[in-house]
Amino acid sequence: MKLGIIAPSHDEQGIKSTAELGLKWIEFDINNDDISYFDKVQIKQSLEKYGVKTGAIGRWGRPRINKDGSINKKEQQDEFDLIDICRYLGCPVYITGVNYIDELSLFANYTSAVNYLSALKDYCSDDVKLITYNCNWHNYIDQPKAWDVVNAHLGIGIKYDPSHIINGGRDYIDEAFRYGDKVGHIHLKGTININGVHFDDPPAGIDSVNWGLLLSIFQKHGYDAMLSIEPHSATWQGELGKRGVKYTVDYFRSLPFITE
Repeated sequence: MKLGIIAPSHDEQGIKSTAELGLKWIEFDINNDDISYFDKVQIKQSLEKYGVKTGAIGRWGRPRINKDGSINKKEQQDEFDLIDICRYLGCPVYITGVNYIDELSLFANYTSAVNYLSALKDYCSDDVKLITYNCNWHNYIDQPKAWDVVNAHLGIGIKYDPSHIINGGRDYIDEAFRYGDKVGHIHLKGTININGVHFDDPPAGIDSVNWGLLLSIFQKHGYDAMLSIEPHSATWQGELGKRGVKYTVDYFRSLPFITE
């Protein structure tokens, strides 16, 4: 398994700070409406300068499906362009999702999702692995009932983050056990829920997730892709946040799963 982090910024400084943590892998999440700011040439030069590799590129929270169930062509083209950036940077994974249209039936929504994701999968070809994120931010392809229909039909993978499963009231260990062989990317985001109520997202390693048990399950499944640290707490900011990230890096480095 390859330890990395979500890029704190999409420039040389973000890549430099990743390298300064002793990490060789980075994830870029490109959620802006206009993606043209992402300078792939400068990014590639900085990656090579600091010896960092791109483990995943993702795009969250976008209106990919129109109200009538048709494909949002602007969003589709943005994702085609981001898949091209994956190829340019040598990134093996592209992460996406599909928004639900309340005015349409579940069947119509699944049909739209299959149509949209099928086009992305074809565009990825054999160069880039397409997976869906298990967060519900403008996305309903985030849990087993959708994976069993959409992902299984298309043969695409899953981005796994235990915090979303816990916060959704489901069993993160069970989902890792049942779907671990379909997972192509993992987020390391800590979470604390008390009496079923979400409390905070402290650094992974000092939260409620049993990371040793969880990664043992993924080890059994043969997972050897990126583990991406995701700082996500309003409490852990500034100097405290930096110490939290350093703790998470050291914590996961102490486990026997990490190879890079």
